[in-house]
Amino acid sequence: MKKKVLIMGAAGRDFHNFNIYYRDNEDFEVVAFTATQIPDIDDRKYPAELAGKLYPEGIPIYDETELVELINKLKIDQVVFAYSDVPHERVMHNASLVNATGADFVLMGMKNSVVKTTKPLVTICAVRTGCGKSQTTRRVVEELKAKGLKVVAIRHPMPYGDLVAQRVQRFETLEDLKKHKCTIEEMEEYEPHIQMGSIVYAGVDYEAIVREAEKEADVIIWDGGNNDTPFYTSDKKLDIVVVDPHRPNHELTYYPGETNMINADVVVINKIDSADPEGIQIVRDNIRKINPAAIVIDGASPLSVDKPELIKGANVLVVEDGPTLTHGEMQYGAGVVAAEKYGALSLVDPRKTAVGSIAETFEKYTDIGILLPAMGYGKQQIKDLETTINNAKCDTVVIGTPIDLRRIINIKHPTVQVSYSLQEIGTPTIKDVLKDF
Repeated sequence: MKKKVLIMGAAGRDFHNFNIYYRDNEDFEVVAFTATQIPDIDDRKYPAELAGKLYPEGIPIYDETELVELINKLKIDQVVFAYSDVPHERVMHNASLVNATGADFVLMGMKNSVVKTTKPLVTICAVRTGCGKSQTTRRVVEELKAKGLKVVAIRHPMPYGDLVAQRVQRFETLEDLKKHKCTIEEMEEYEPHIQMGSIVYAGVDYEAIVREAEKEADVIIWDGGNNDTPFYTSDKKLDIVVVDPHRPNHELTYYPGETNMINADVVVINKIDSADPEGIQIVRDNIRKINPAAIVIDGASPLSVDKPELIKGANVLVVEDGPTLTHGEMQYGAGVVAAEKYGALSLVDPRKTAVGSIAETFEKYTDIGILLPAMGYGKQQIKDLETTINNAKCDTVVIGTPIDLRRIINIKHPTVQVSYSLQEIGTPTIKDVLKDF
């Protein structure tokens, strides 16, 4: 008899594991997905057009809060945990909950969840959301392009819209962001690549995606999301993992970030310019403890601000990257560092003016404090973000997100854009580790 499977996810790793391992596997019947972290993806279906011949009606997606009820009602045999950036303790709480129903709790390894590419592959992952992985990816792309190589980046999935339409997405111009109806979170990842003249692929079906990317690439870059493990492997591969000394020990206590650390060929300790020496040393010791063979690169994230005079002596509203503040659990980001560096008088509390889904985000993630996460998973949430910003009683809005929000929403206050990049300290450098590769 087929084993009945439920996959716990957040519209990324869950769909990938299904596509690669379960879609055409007649030993299993995937009865349902559950969803968390991302708003408005539950109460939908994984469409029949993507689900394959075994699932002509598609597969329903439920809210994760219904997990136990679904296991019992649907007579589930196995529950597959398939999302990332989660504390080890929470993973095991889920395991206990599932095992208490009598079902198996499954964590899939990379052997059954990676696609092999024919091209050389550089993977860039992290141990937490918000470590600085994207700027590391850009440095890798710069160095490979300087060698005259055609580089194509494939980004970890963020398919929050029409899944069939998003099966394979290719981004080369800013117009492509509009064409594919990207959310703020998607634009934050794709736009920096586009601005430096790179091509980015993303979507839902990652085997179909890499086959398209291979047609125009000398080297494939895997630009990982959250702290997930890579979706690809190759006979010629280099695994780079970014760690954050602002959150020491998280590299040992989050799933599957610790897996990334153990597998890394190169570990980048980022943000050394703003972290405490104690945190930096803890991270160094942990690297040596669990992956002594890894090459370690020291990195800084120097900031630049387009109008620093608008910060000095001002009451500022700081807008930071959404996922970094929410499930990334960071207490501050580039915007706060810039505000302190350039002499802001105070930080304005956005909770007083938050509306709609932004107010709900503060209720769900109570540790965010007086920073505003740039949430934008849909048109209404983007509108709520705009209203929240414009309602704030501030002198200046400091935008610490990877994209210029002024291009997407109409901000009535004076604004400052913060940008940042990876700067290696001493040797080895990204160029050094890519030399032989």
